[in-house]
Amino acid sequence: MDIKNILSKCDHTLLLQGSTWEEIKGICDDGMKHETASVCIPASFVKRAKDYVGERLAICTVIGFPNGYSTTAVKVYETADAIANGADEIDMVINIGDLKDKRYDVILDEINAIKAESGPDALAGLSSARCSNEDNYVFQKMMRAAIGTNNVDHCARLCHASTVAGLATTLGSGAMTNSIAEAADQDVVFVTGSNTTETHPVIGSLIRQAKRKGAKIIVAEPRRIPLCREADVFLQIKPGTNVALFNGLMNVIISEGLQDQKYIDERTEGYAELVEVVKDYTPEVVAEICQIDAEDLKKAARLYAKADKAGIYYAMGVTQHSTGTEGVMGTSNLALLCGKIGKYGCGVNPLRGQNNVQGACDMGCLPGDMPGYQKIFNDAVREKFEKAWGVSLSGKPGLTVTEIMNAVEEGKIRGLYIMGENPMMSDPDLNHVEKALKACELLVVQDIFLTETAQLADVVLPGCTFAEKDGTFTNTERRVQRIRKAINPIGQSHADFEILSDVMAALGYGNSFRTAEEVFAEIASVTPSYAGMSYERLEKEGLQWPCPTADHPGTPILHVGKFSRGERALFKPAPYRPSAETPDSEYPMIFTTGRILYHYHTSTMTGRVEGLKNIAGHSYVEVNPADAAKLGIVSGDDVKVSSRRGDVVVEARVTDIVPEGVLFMPFHFADGPANVLTNTVIDPTAKIPELKVCAARIEKA
Repeated sequence: MDIKNILSKCDHTLLLQGSTWEEIKGICDDGMKHETASVCIPASFVKRAKDYVGERLAICTVIGFPNGYSTTAVKVYETADAIANGADEIDMVINIGDLKDKRYDVILDEINAIKAESGPDALAGLSSARCSNEDNYVFQKMMRAAIGTNNVDHCARLCHASTVAGLATTLGSGAMTNSIAEAADQDVVFVTGSNTTETHPVIGSLIRQAKRKGAKIIVAEPRRIPLCREADVFLQIKPGTNVALFNGLMNVIISEGLQDQKYIDERTEGYAELVEVVKDYTPEVVAEICQIDAEDLKKAARLYAKADKAGIYYAMGVTQHSTGTEGVMGTSNLALLCGKIGKYGCGVNPLRGQNNVQGACDMGCLPGDMPGYQKIFNDAVREKFEKAWGVSLSGKPGLTVTEIMNAVEEGKIRGLYIMGENPMMSDPDLNHVEKALKACELLVVQDIFLTETAQLADVVLPGCTFAEKDGTFTNTERRVQRIRKAINPIGQSHADFEILSDVMAALGYGNSFRTAEEVFAEIASVTPSYAGMSYERLEKEGLQWPCPTADHPGTPILHVGKFSRGERALFKPAPYRPSAETPDSEYPMIFTTGRILYHYHTSTMTGRVEGLKNIAGHSYVEVNPADAAKLGIVSGDDVKVSSRRGDVVVEARVTDIVPEGVLFMPFHFADGPANVLTNTVIDPTAKIPELKVCAARIEKA
């Protein structure tokens, strides 16, 4: 894309180098007299210029110019010499409001050109687990109805795609089966693959309430997380051995006759196959695979099987593996074996990692699913949405996040629209991601801050936060809840669905949405599980789907009496398979990642809070004392952590939280991004990357 094309849309353009502050101030004064102005100034004066123009002009930064990228208009490297004569760093000061329609012109021109030359499937979009249901619904509608492709996905692919695939196969619905409040009433709480008290502290507090009331706690985790202090059984499993663990628990339960045979006979199918698969996973075999004590495994199995009310809680420690779908199905197999699905205080409960992961999935921000998980390849589903939306729709399932990044690098995807996602921090193998995004012909980013991804964009569109708009979120227990605008959008930002509607209009598809409530009404009209919901009802209380009619109270517990897949649930056993990348002489340690209490996902928001930064402001790696002693590493040392994909230099924290041979890093921090190291190999079913295990090396920097 040509920078001159963008600047030609501005009524007034001024380019400066080597100027004094007084000269630059005069240029800014002159620029603000015009309807639209672009002012390029030396980097040393950027902060003063921002302070000077205040709210009259919005400022976005171009970093590393001329070899970098514009964050407001276009890639500038192609004609950098022509407009700045080789400056090392400059900023562009642009009146965002006046340029709004012109930016849509740019998007329109580029999308239409790409569609004309390569077809609609040369474009893709990434939606957001942090945006509202209304925003996500309009986003996937834009991609499908206005652009014409099913290449739409979001970060659930990186956290709970295996949950959707696994539980949909065994139970018929890929969602939390029970309600959050039930955790406090359980006799046994089984937590695996989740640092619950830090990453889901509200649910963690309910588990601690259950403990105070006499409940037993089982924890199966590679790290010695805070909840271990209250656990009756702690299984410190080797990362990547979840499938073996679940098979071992079921082996004990079956061999000791603790299974619920009546439930199995009346409500399940596939039991004989399960027995055949797990018979080889004796406690001694599993103890060796998982590096745990066989007696602890037996104790955990007995506690869970004998409890009247026992729930399983898991998160990305189960899902983010090349065997993630099999791990999820292992949790379902275990619960079904003991008759603990469709009952109060029981169930399989995946803990969603962001405020609206569940809602973004529900809204159809998946390459093969329309809203409500209605399959795009189903002719009747497509006909329904074609009638509702007034356009013909493609029946070809789209690409996933990981496939999109590969396709961008290969030139098969030429344009990418990202709303509220930050793949430059969240995706595996960040060097590959950066290479792909820099190669993309059109990169549009719509966000509330100038994220690491937005800094690579051709066009940045300013969305607004949850506090500046109306809408709904769907939480981890499937509860749809209202959010209400507390303040007006700051500056010239807009609700995401409003921006998307404007883009759709520019592309020739007219939306009549004036309010978030109107969007939700359309959601309810095409999504059976939301059909009985309305803003009027949600004003009074949150409702858990499915809620099919206006007089339906919602569904606190799934699969009561009948499973979503039919009369019977399915046992789907699988043998244990090691992780795709295991330690060797060159990379002798297991590297794993996760979250901490003080930060949220890629720190786009929490990383701007000084108090949180003072507590946890920099990247670090946890290393066991025995491993540290061998390498002469002490806490506070700068160390280099390397994998086959790259390396980062971070602070070492020597701790027995991690076992020997395992390294742990939080993935929140841009100053030492853990995902530079992680593996892109995917689960073949859910296509989720194996973010939780790769081979690594650590050494003093």
